[in-house]
Amino acid sequence: MSRNFKLTLAYDGTDFYGWQVQPQHATVQGELANAIERITCERVLPQGSGRTDAGVHALAQVASFCLQSPIPPENLLVALNHTLPPAIRAISVEEATAEFHARHSAKAKSYEYRIFRAGICPPFLARYVHHHPYPLDEQPLAAAAGLVIGEHDFSSFAAVDLERGKDLEETNNTRTIYTSDWRREGDLLIYRVRGNGFLHHMVRNLVGTFLLVGKGSISPEAVPQIIANRSRSAAGPTAPAGGLFLVSVEY
Repeated sequence: MSRNFKLTLAYDGTDFYGWQVQPQHATVQGELANAIERITCERVLPQGSGRTDAGVHALAQVASFCLQSPIPPENLLVALNHTLPPAIRAISVEEATAEFHARHSAKAKSYEYRIFRAGICPPFLARYVHHHPYPLDEQPLAAAAGLVIGEHDFSSFAAVDLERGKDLEETNNTRTIYTSDWRREGDLLIYRVRGNGFLHHMVRNLVGTFLLVGKGSISPEAVPQIIANRSRSAAGPTAPAGGLFLVSVEY
């Protein structure tokens, strides 16, 4: 009898080519599939709540997969952490209903982007932050973040997918952002955003645009117009991957 599992895991994404299986590259999904096969002798492809990019980290990514094996969830948890590489840890494993799907069942996700503001970034922190010691006005930065809350077409903040070859009119890039704010924690400037879904590179492109506001290159009031333009060229650059964390997935 097939059993559906819900797995929550954390990982350091630095050395992985993102979540999704890629030929000739180490990925989180690929490592997880290999570990499950070694433990149960079943080849499955775990479905994640979303596809984090190369270099992006996760505090609580969720994956789902079905197994015929009778292995208890608590034994699978222990076995996974013995088998997975140290950069990936299983936090919890539980049986889920047959209808549960890590991506399709998700109601909201939260991300965090961490910027280190001091002049010298400690080497043990460098993999997990974007080091930006240059002048930033944090007040307009915070004001700009609030302007993306609500339901919008976020095409201006979506990665350009050349392979897809579709016009914007053929793609639904509308998402709802519930919270969007910056806060200081010592030398860390942290952006936190929660929404019902996110486009490819969306959080990193939002951060890149907000940094332009903090530098004074554009005003906070320009953000609504950037959204309205529905053009990637209207927004700022893509912030580096290392500062981004998938914090939680809600069901």
